[in-house]
Amino acid sequence: MSTKNMNTKQAEKMDGIDFIKLAKPMGLLSTILVLGSLVLILTKGLNYGIDFSGGTEMHLKFTKPVTAEEVRSALAEVGAGGASVQTFGEANEFLVRLGTPELPDAAAQNKALNETLAKVKDVFTTKFGLDASGLLRVDTVGPQVGSELKKNGLLAAFYSLLVLLIYVSVRFDYAYAPGAIICLIHDSLITLGLFALMGREVNVQIIASILTLIGYSLNDTIVTFDRIRETAPLHRDKSLAYILNKGINETLGRTLLTAGSTLLACFGLYFLSGGVIAEIAFTLIIGIIVGAYSTIYVAAPLIMVMEKITPGSTSSIPHAEANPA
Repeated sequence: MSTKNMNTKQAEKMDGIDFIKLAKPMGLLSTILVLGSLVLILTKGLNYGIDFSGGTEMHLKFTKPVTAEEVRSALAEVGAGGASVQTFGEANEFLVRLGTPELPDAAAQNKALNETLAKVKDVFTTKFGLDASGLLRVDTVGPQVGSELKKNGLLAAFYSLLVLLIYVSVRFDYAYAPGAIICLIHDSLITLGLFALMGREVNVQIIASILTLIGYSLNDTIVTFDRIRETAPLHRDKSLAYILNKGINETLGRTLLTAGSTLLACFGLYFLSGGVIAEIAFTLIIGIIVGAYSTIYVAAPLIMVMEKITPGSTSSIPHAEANPA
C-alpha cells in the first residue's frame, strides 16, 4: 500500500457510525430476505381479496349473540361451507367472503354466485333474525373484473418503478439510479413476502398503500443521495466509502425522526382503527421500517457496487480512488 493511500486511510477516521463497514453482511441479509419473500410469494401465494379474485364480501351485524362457528354452520347448510368468516369490529359483527364458483364461463359463475348470496341472506334471516339494517355492506366483484384489477395493479407498480428509474437517472446520474430502484423493489417484495407468510389479504387498498410506500421510501433515499452529492466536493481526498458514510450519518437524524414520527401515527391507526385502515397502517409500518433500513444498507452501498461493476461510473462523485490527483 502506498504512503499516500495509508495517509488517506488514517485521515478517514470520522465521527459517526461506519455503516459501510457492515454493507456486506447486511447485503447478504437483504438477499436472503428478498429471496425468501419470492419463494413465499411463488409457493404459498398471496391471499387475494375479492377485488382480485372475484366473489362477494358481506359485512354483517346481528342483533343477538352469534358465534363464528354458528355462522359457518349456517353457511354450510346452504352449500357455502368454503366461505371465509372473520369477526370484525364489535361483537356479533362479521365479514363473510364467498368465493367465485369454478364454472366454465363468467355468466354461469355470476348466476351461481347470486343464487348462493340469496340463500345465505335467507338462512341468516331465518336463523339469526338478520334484517336490512344488519346487512351493513355487500361488495361483489366478478371474476373478469378481479382479473383485470390484478393486471392493472401490477402494471401500475411496473410503470411507477420505470418512471422513478428515469427520474432518478435524470435527477442524479447513472450511478445512483440502480440503487434507488433496487431499494424500492427490495422494500415492496419484503412487504409482500410478509403478507404471504402471515396470510394477510392483498386487495386494491393494499396495492395503493405499497405504491404510497414506494414514494415514501424514494423520498428518504433521495434525501440521502442529495447529501452524498453535497458532501463529495468537500472531501475529494477521501474514499467513496467515507463520502457515503458521511452522507448517511448527516441524514441519520432526519431519517430516524421522520420514520419514528410516521410510525407513531401508523401504530395509532393500527391499534385504534380496524378493517381496511388497520391493514393499510400495517403495510406502512412494515414498509417504513424496511425502507429506513434499505436507504442505509441497500441504496448507498449499491453505489459502490456500481463502481466495481462499471469502473468510472461514480466519476460525478469526487473521491480519492476516482480522482487521486
